[in-house]
Amino acid sequence: MPVKLVTSDAVAFDVDVVVARQSVMLRDILDGTHCYVGPEPTEDDEPIPLQYVNADILRKVLQWCTHHKDDALQQSHDKNRDHRTDDIPSWDQEFLRVDQGTLFEILMAAKYLDIEGLLGACCKSVVNMVRGKTPE
Repeated sequence: MPVKLVTSDAVAFDVDVVVARQSVMLRDILDGTHCYVGPEPTEDDEPIPLQYVNADILRKVLQWCTHHKDDALQQSHDKNRDHRTDDIPSWDQEFLRVDQGTLFEILMAAKYLDIEGLLGACCKSVVNMVRGKTPE
């Protein structure tokens, strides 16, 4: 049974549970008592409102989550790796090759939904985008 999400512009999405659980926020809701009674959604469950994410951006976020759904949920934290900006996977680089406004909206959605991998890739892309530029 898919998870029901509704965006800020009132567009409904039925999302596979495995994909939705990449978001810590959605995982907490699914595991808690917010909208769902048990670990699996049912047809009677209320949709989860995403008040800070519009449909176009959620579509992009879900595309990223679907691509990465088989990745390990917890990757080891290597501080040196976290500070590197040259290790963005090629698929992520291509995925994030969008206009600046869209990139920042994806970044804000990743922060709101607490999707660490996407947030990290977005932040590294922003760093690479401004690298070598002056404040002017």
